Parts: sequence; structure tokens; C-alpha cells
Amino acid sequence: MELAKVLAPVSEHLDQFEIQYKRALETDSVIIKEITEHLYGGPGKRLRPALIFMTSGVYNDSSIYSAMAVEFIHTATLLHDDVVDESRTRRGIETVNHKWNNLVSVLMGDYFFAKAFNMLVKAGSPEIMASFAKATERVSIGELNQVFYTGNFDITEERYLNIIADKTASLFSCSAEAGALCAGGNGEIREGLRKYGENVGMAFQITDDLLDLIGETKKTGKTLGSDIREGWVTLPLIQAMKKDNGNSKERIKKVIGNEVGQSDIKEVVEFVKDNGGIEYAEQKAREYVQDAVDILHSLDGLPMKNVLEEFAVLAAARDM
Repeated sequence: MELAKVLAPVSEHLDQFEIQYKRALETDSVIIKEITEHLYGGPGKRLRPALIFMTSGVYNDSSIYSAMAVEFIHTATLLHDDVVDESRTRRGIETVNHKWNNLVSVLMGDYFFAKAFNMLVKAGSPEIMASFAKATERVSIGELNQVFYTGNFDITEERYLNIIADKTASLFSCSAEAGALCAGGNGEIREGLRKYGENVGMAFQITDDLLDLIGETKKTGKTLGSDIREGWVTLPLIQAMKKDNGNSKERIKKVIGNEVGQSDIKEVVEFVKDNGGIEYAEQKAREYVQDAVDILHSLDGLPMKNVLEEFAVLAAARDM
């Protein structure tokens, strides 16, 4: 299943989004212009804006401004993440912190947050603004907790799931909820889509963590094993450590987070595979997808229910 095919029903909305988004980034500041041109040299996936258009089924002021807001927030979090992770590349291009410096990356992230707030004011809905405010708070909590638990090899599955719910699923959740609000959806549809988005976001992040171990760099645009290098223990490794009955676990603990070479990454991946971590995480992602689909089936009156179902499936089946 290809992303372009899934998003085809809202492709015109996304084309208009790109025009409005670039217009919103117009500035007299030389450095901001240089950075935005660097960041947006190629088209992004725009998953969260697409989710707003799919759940709302409409293109109006509320949906376009909400879509821009969520993309600004998402970009801001990535800029701050890259500073924390000391990343050199993202999606095949130099990170802002590497091309310029950490201070520029942090301030640019702040700029994008400010742009998001501006868009939310223009959306004209206190309920949408409240939803985004809560989601942004959750993202911050999730990121802080991830930093706190990095290097902790005893992190539980429950704690890991709580962290990714905050740092990733929250924006998917508020995007889906915003779509319902943009279309004037009732309480049941709004709550249902909020839960749908949360489950899709969970599947998306678990799959992303899997791709960090077994993905193809050409497709993902990411350097494999980045979580291992940073000492962040994700679900596949949590499960593998739980199942290991030998002494391999102690060896793996010494490898993660230190000066990690390709042979070390290969060793960790083999350990995870041998102890069922890959299959377990894949199954967990599919369970979240099924929960999302079940929610859709319980809701009446959604204009793009089939598209939303395909989008949910893609979250766990993607290779990019």
C-alpha cells in the first residue's frame, strides 16, 4: 500500500495546504528564509494535516489553519529533538543544528511554535485550541520522560507505551479530533476520532521504532540504529530482554548507548530477532490498528471512513 494512493482523496486539499503553508512562511528575515528553504526543499509526507482533512471531509478556514498549526508544531518538536539527539541528518538532509548550530535550531523551533499559535487563533475555535494546547503539553511531557528513561534498561513496556503516547500519538489524536471539530462533529464522533487518532499514532511510533532496527535507510531516510546509539530502549528490545534466558542481555546493555559501531548494531538486531522482539512489536502495532479500525466501524456519518481505515493500516505496514 502506497501513501500517495491512500492520501489521493485529499490530494487537492494537501496541494492547497502547501500553497498556504509556504505563504505563511514568507518573511523578511534572511536567516528564517534560509532555514525554511532548507527544511522544505522537498515535499514532506504531511500525515497530520492529511488526517485533519480526512476526518473533517471539508476544506475550510478551520481545517486549513488547524492543518498548518499541527505541521508547525510537529516541525518545532523535530528541531528541538535534533538538538537533544545531536542529530546530523534527518530524512537525508542536514539538520538545522548541524548546518547552523543548536541555538538557531532551538530558536527556530520556538518560531514554529509561535506560528502554530497564530494559526490556531485564526482557526477561530476555542475547542480546537484547547485540544492542541493539551497535545503540545503531552508532547513536552513525553519528550522529557524519554530523556529521563534513556539508558534505563529496566524500562517497562507500560512506561514505554505511555511515553510514545505522549510524544507521538498526542498529535495524531488532536489532528483527528480537530477534523471532527472543523466539520461540526458531535460529541460521539469527536471522541471516537480522538481515540482513533491516538491508536494510529501508537501504531505509527511502534513501527517507526521497528524501522530503526530493520528498515532500509534509502526508504526511511534515517540512519539505522539511532535509538541504540542514544541508549533509548524501544518495544522490540524491551520484549527481547524480557524473553532472554541467557547472558546475552548483559552484553547488550554494555553495547547500547556507548560508542556503537555497525557490528554492535547488528548484534543488537540479532538479539532482538532471536528473542521474538520484532514479531512482538509488529503484533502490538497491528493491535493498535485494529482498535482504530473498530472505532471507525462504530461511528456513523464519516465521509471518508474507508480512507481512514486504509490510513490506519498503513501506519503499521509502512516502510518509509
